[in-house]
Amino acid sequence: MTTSPRTRGARTLRTALTATVLLLAAATACGGGSGRPSGADGPKPQHDTFIGYFSPEDQSTIGTGMIISLRFDHGITDRAAVERGITVTSAPARAVVGHWFSDHRLDLRPADFWPAGARITLSLRLRGVQGAPHTYGTQSKDVTFTVGRDQRSTVDAVEHTMTVVRGGHVLRVLPVTVGSPEHTTYNGVMVIADKYLQTRMNGRTVGFGGEYDIPDVPHALRLTTSGTFVHGNYWSPPQIFGEENVSHGCIGLQDRKGGGRDTPAGWFFENSMIGDAVRVVNSDDRTVDPDNGLSGWNLTWDQWRTGSALQ
Repeated sequence: MTTSPRTRGARTLRTALTATVLLLAAATACGGGSGRPSGADGPKPQHDTFIGYFSPEDQSTIGTGMIISLRFDHGITDRAAVERGITVTSAPARAVVGHWFSDHRLDLRPADFWPAGARITLSLRLRGVQGAPHTYGTQSKDVTFTVGRDQRSTVDAVEHTMTVVRGGHVLRVLPVTVGSPEHTTYNGVMVIADKYLQTRMNGRTVGFGGEYDIPDVPHALRLTTSGTFVHGNYWSPPQIFGEENVSHGCIGLQDRKGGGRDTPAGWFFENSMIGDAVRVVNSDDRTVDPDNGLSGWNLTWDQWRTGSALQ
């Protein structure tokens, strides 16, 4: 049985901000504070601060499908002011536009995937920027990422295959099992956001009750915040891979208990990086929501631009 819940007790790849470094996966409370000084003029207005937790992490190497994402610890009401304080530049140059999914989340991407080898800089100039009443930014920081090779994978739910393409050439076609008719897998482009050598998957975390609780799922790569993964599966019979769809919505690859580097799941894990895109086709489900994980590529460029406060 392949699973798709949220994980608990797994070690995540994190991005962090203390005073100047941001944290995405395990959000630390920092940068907030207020005061009411007293003096001859009486009480002053109460002020607070906001910060944005970003991914990917500084100095990381990312896949060509990576979408830069910022999560704010306070709701932003002046989106235009905050968006003006955030710029993304790249070499070679690409126009990059932000898209607000909520008052707490701003994602940024170009019209198409990043070119392999690109150098990207996220510039945060939010110090003193008023993002909401009596709430001001504190950050002034540049963050750089490097784009690695161009790898894209396509999962065909009818053919039960995942075709891994790197630099325009097929590396490997892997047999998979995806969501069963009762628990279908989302269609659309999803992006690897986290990698876990081993993690726990419990059906209670995503509304499946006690249907499963697997403490040692190997080679798990997160695709959505709602719990879609590509992961190793050691509990299903080997003959179902490439033949049947039996999972709870995840993409399962054959593996063995403890995780084998020479298995299909181990190979895909070793050959994937955060920011690689995985596209699912021919599933009896809807297209994944663009804010479910880093799934913004499912919006057209015109749709993406309408989410900017500056367009």
